[in-house]
Amino acid sequence: MSEKKIRGGSLIARALKDKGIQHVFTLSGGFCNPALEGFMECQMEVINCPHEQVAGHIADGHTRITRKPAVCLVGPEGFANAVPSMMEAWGERSPVIFITGSSSLKRQGSGGFKEIDDVAIAAPLTKYSASITDGTRIREFVDKAYRIATNGYPGAVHLSLPVDIMFSSFSEDAGLEERPFSHEAKPVDKAWPDPKNISKILELACNAKKPVLIGGHGIWWSGSEKKLEEVGNNLHIPIFNIPYHQKLLGEEANAYMGLADIHQYPPSKFALHESDLVLMVGARLDNQMNFGNPPLFPKSTKLVCVNGSHEEIELNRSADMNLLCDPGVFFDTLNKLKTNNKWNLGHEWFDLNKSKKQEWVDKTLEDLSKETKEAEANGGKMHPLQLALDVQDAIGEKDWLVIDGGNTHFWSEIAINIAGSKGKKIGGILHPGTFSMLGVGVPFALSAKNTNPDSNVILISGDGAFLSGGLSIETAFQENKPIVVVIDNNGGLDCISQQQERLFESGKHFATDFRDIPFHKIFEGFGGHGELVTKREQLAPALKRAIESGKTACVNVKAKGVISPIVAAVSDKRDKASIE
Repeated sequence: MSEKKIRGGSLIARALKDKGIQHVFTLSGGFCNPALEGFMECQMEVINCPHEQVAGHIADGHTRITRKPAVCLVGPEGFANAVPSMMEAWGERSPVIFITGSSSLKRQGSGGFKEIDDVAIAAPLTKYSASITDGTRIREFVDKAYRIATNGYPGAVHLSLPVDIMFSSFSEDAGLEERPFSHEAKPVDKAWPDPKNISKILELACNAKKPVLIGGHGIWWSGSEKKLEEVGNNLHIPIFNIPYHQKLLGEEANAYMGLADIHQYPPSKFALHESDLVLMVGARLDNQMNFGNPPLFPKSTKLVCVNGSHEEIELNRSADMNLLCDPGVFFDTLNKLKTNNKWNLGHEWFDLNKSKKQEWVDKTLEDLSKETKEAEANGGKMHPLQLALDVQDAIGEKDWLVIDGGNTHFWSEIAINIAGSKGKKIGGILHPGTFSMLGVGVPFALSAKNTNPDSNVILISGDGAFLSGGLSIETAFQENKPIVVVIDNNGGLDCISQQQERLFESGKHFATDFRDIPFHKIFEGFGGHGELVTKREQLAPALKRAIESGKTACVNVKAKGVISPIVAAVSDKRDKASIE
């Protein structure tokens, strides 16, 4: 064994490098210095961020895009700042590895310098949270954390590395005298179905006349989205995406209908209410799916949940049938029904859903056209749906679109579906997850640019969302990764004010307005490009100039505050105040 000694921080860097991890996001702090030295020696890319929450969000965005864990490294004083990013990663089941430089293990519980119980704080928001108690076991802890993060129902993990272990020296071979002798990343374990259970579900599927398939982020993390598309096309099953979950198919895909959300995509109500079988794969029956209950899922419809891990199965107890099976394996089995001549469903049901989608698109655009013409004639501001549609016109097939905000997010989702129905292809889409965390837009856009340096990345952000995380834009300048930020500037927290006007007896809103903020000037001050847009005809040329500038840019659009369908539908005046 080697006699060479290295610090604990360098040892954890090597352990992470052994797993194939290449990207670290941090706010450099004294507690983290040995780890930073280790990352430098291992030639791992480290991006220093202006805030720990930003570091966590960029690590999360990077992990969502690449499906490979990234590291967020923070000190004890910054740990609390990173907690919101843990929650956002938790909602999307993103296997980010959070590393905390923490107070001395030797004096634990005695009020050491910057001592907090980071392990306990992180526990509810991660799959695994532990303190490394012995420097010779660093590789063991990293190995366990990595396997937990990437296997089963994936998710973030947290390791706390006490400062005395971080700075102390250990043999560079520490931990290699025991199995596993190789600490390279191992293939992710996949669940294979019980033959009896899957036979029953296949029989249901073969007999169904109006089946629907709803996909969730479990499909993304298993790398099965192409097989999902094959199922839709080969078997003529309409496919829907769980709201807030990772986008599984391009919006232009023939088999994709829209979100399984009766407000943001009303035709999904028809599909679910008329269906005789719903196959929900890689998702959970939570509030977004009305916990599997009517009226979203009629009693007459058979509800089957297919999940790749026992954790998900436990969350889907209310389904009529459950199947423990890797999504890719399940899709392979479904596709074989066609080749084995056991699938007899025609395309009438599929075509009916396509026609319902087209009717919705036509009606939505017709209504928008009327409103846009009235606004232009009267000098009114642009509708947020029109803004999102016009922004997509400036996006190429390899470019990325990022969304952040409340009503901004909802309107943009509708615009993406409409543009996709007309064949619009986009390189990729990122948006807030289950918890609707405002402020993720700029970090996610940076993640998209970092992983796709030759693509344009455009973020549509509400003004409130940008105020929540906009200072992270400095990282785009620091790292020379130009992005374009389009501000849907309606002058306040519009999603909240619209709810207040329906809740408050006075019909007014309160404490939700902003002053006239010159967002474009902020970008100019940082050394970027900025423009103010007050009329629709100014938007397209402004976007073109912003992209061609080669700089991190802002197009600040004075837009109209318009309540989105999802908020309007569920926030009846003085009866309901939220979108739940």
